[in-house]
Amino acid sequence: MESYEIRVRPMKGFKRVVSHEVAAVFVNGYEKNLAFLSNNREKLIEAFQKMICPDVFYFATLEGELVGILACSNNQNRALAIDKTILRDYFGYVKGSIAYHFMKDEFNKKLACQDDTGYIECVATAVKSRGKGVSTALVSYVLEKEDYHRYFLEVVDTNEVAYRIYTKLGFKEFKRKKESFSKIKGFKHRIYMELYVSNK
Repeated sequence: MESYEIRVRPMKGFKRVVSHEVAAVFVNGYEKNLAFLSNNREKLIEAFQKMICPDVFYFATLEGELVGILACSNNQNRALAIDKTILRDYFGYVKGSIAYHFMKDEFNKKLACQDDTGYIECVATAVKSRGKGVSTALVSYVLEKEDYHRYFLEVVDTNEVAYRIYTKLGFKEFKRKKESFSKIKGFKHRIYMELYVSNK
């Protein structure tokens, strides 16, 4: 099996600004979900770059190029701070308002969890680096470096690759939630998985 040099680092305190590259991987990973806003990738990248919370993001490089991201959020900080003004400025009043309405609940809500719990979200990799262990490296790094006792995440039922990765890393499914408007969204259930780390 071919091996790749993957390096993972926290975004917070990194010596150069990587928010544009992090936003580019985010847009790349969630292109289908963001298509209703705009087909202009650069415009999407610029908008989401302004809403990223660097305190909770990690990024992975492959042969020196930034190709993967992951946020380990908590009950104080989430991955993105969805801003109505930014969305309206970039995508117009109507689309911006609709996007804010749908995304604010997903990202602006404080997590109802204990201080010892980390929430893994916004895991995304660049298309050309998929299947090379980037997501596994990101999650493994966070599990090793962060100090939470419990980690949880959600994955949609159509994302079988991610489900297998998380299972292999020790996550166990604890809940399935039926998704409304599932035909439009392209998946039927959100699957919630958790992992307890006993030595912390």
